[in-house]
Amino acid sequence: MAYSSDVLRRARKTLETRKMEYESLQQARQEEIYTRLPQVREIDKELQSSMAQAALAAFLNGSEGEYLFAQARQKNAELQKQREELILSVFPAEYLQDGPICPNCGGAGYIGTKMCRCLEDLCREAQKEEISQLSCGDHCFGDFRLDYYSDRKDMNLGASPRAIMTYTLEICRKYAKNFSKNSGNLLFNGGTGLGKTLLSACIAREVTEQGGSVAYESAPYLFAKLEKDHFRPDETSGQAVAKFYDCDLLIIDDLGTEMAGSFVTSALYTLVNTRLMEKKPMIISTNLNISEIKERYSPQIASRLQGGFELLPFVGEDIRVMKNK
Repeated sequence: MAYSSDVLRRARKTLETRKMEYESLQQARQEEIYTRLPQVREIDKELQSSMAQAALAAFLNGSEGEYLFAQARQKNAELQKQREELILSVFPAEYLQDGPICPNCGGAGYIGTKMCRCLEDLCREAQKEEISQLSCGDHCFGDFRLDYYSDRKDMNLGASPRAIMTYTLEICRKYAKNFSKNSGNLLFNGGTGLGKTLLSACIAREVTEQGGSVAYESAPYLFAKLEKDHFRPDETSGQAVAKFYDCDLLIIDDLGTEMAGSFVTSALYTLVNTRLMEKKPMIISTNLNISEIKERYSPQIASRLQGGFELLPFVGEDIRVMKNK
């Protein structure tokens, strides 16, 4: 997955820290075992000798080599059993653990050039933490309450706000559950305080838990990063912008709250058009309707959003205002 360099950096740092702590704990436990059970130290010396004999026997040809190898193997098994029984007579089972922190990669984070599962898990955790900070909470679909939306039919909408939001919620759940690199694009449209940020954060969390890489950014910060990389580029700015193009799912929250201008229009067109051409999924939330998008940005951008995204309406009363009443 195309995790951002910052997410990968934090995940690798966490893995290295845990590896050092694990190895330190293992060393401390071994010293404690040797102190309280000196005979275990002697068994470990015999085990090293037995393994050396087995290695030597493996190079010998014929029945003599096979006999010596079998003897060394049997002795090794007897010593291992004796060692285990001694340790368990004094210590809990955790003291028998003497392998690396990860049995697959040894704590390196990679198996050859492929990222190991242990590092992938840490990348997901780092990404979830990043999304939680950006969306101001660790959200899940269970947090979305339909009882905030009226069940009275709105003649202008042709249905009740609750019915419309029930449909919107269901589409979002299915999108997150079935997400893949071939998933389409969603355009969240509606007024403030209607749940756009909450549902986009729910999708981001679930896609992350499935192993997908997600770039979640509010429009003002996204365009600020794009502008910095365009006019004052450095390694950090380049890495920040790269994730917007490379991630499995890009979420732009609150489009229309940034300062308008020619750069914003150009940058938005390039980003949206590039990801559409490469068929990389996006979710964009905005208070603007298509006509307002056309006027604020350009007809080309409005056309791409209208033609390349599934429009999901957010209707009802401002929930933040309702909560404060």
